[in-house]
Amino acid sequence: MSGRNTDAHAAAMQKLFSVIDTLIGPDGCPWDKEQTPRSMCDYLAEETFELIEGIRTGDTKEAMEELGDVMFILQFIATMYEKEGAFTMTDSLKNNAAKMIRRHPHVFADMNFESKEALLDNWETTKKEENKGTNKKHVFDSLPKGLPPLLKSYRINSKAARNKFTWETDADVEVQLKDEWQEWQDAMASKDAEASEEEFGDYLFTLVELARRKGIKANSALDFANQKFLKRFGQMEELAEQRDLDFSELDLDAMNALWDEVKADGQAL
Repeated sequence: MSGRNTDAHAAAMQKLFSVIDTLIGPDGCPWDKEQTPRSMCDYLAEETFELIEGIRTGDTKEAMEELGDVMFILQFIATMYEKEGAFTMTDSLKNNAAKMIRRHPHVFADMNFESKEALLDNWETTKKEENKGTNKKHVFDSLPKGLPPLLKSYRINSKAARNKFTWETDADVEVQLKDEWQEWQDAMASKDAEASEEEFGDYLFTLVELARRKGIKANSALDFANQKFLKRFGQMEELAEQRDLDFSELDLDAMNALWDEVKADGQAL
């Protein structure tokens, strides 16, 4: 254990459960008592995105707070399932620990793998064994339907690759990417809106796979680009304000000049 105070951790978890029990108890909060696991899904998604933002921006204080919010909702949901007699948080944690031990025989047992690829092959084989007798019979059955499209594209390509359904080399993907680009250009030239959208999707899907093979997660890369743009744009507005310029009245050349100034200063991300 890495110096973790397990007693304090357990006490904090128990305190949170006690708070939840009070909130949904007879004298608790009317709103909390009306909630169900299903009704909490949107809140879980929202708090998770806030946690991700704190992590990606390097704001440890925000990450600490949002991690607590996510844990609260997870324990809240677990408590509701327990009251239904479905399962407890203990059941869920024990199940997860056993699964992680089972899927990491190179760590918890004496199995050795010659490569990362062999390790991932064993991971997929283990998952298939676990899913026998369930409704997750096929490779993509475990893929969450609610994943954002860019993240889902990465996971689809990753799972396909783990099942050996992918291009043999990066160069092959690059050729495919050029083909997809040309197909999109042809669709655009034909002024067929539906075909243009479809071909653009194919191009993005292939680009996500090429990035994955280079160790880049498209979703996080795009999120970083979004943050960088927003920060630089905000700095443009601040410069305009400092110079008594009405930003909304600036033409493109003037805005580009501010943009280049912000980039040159290296202030933004």
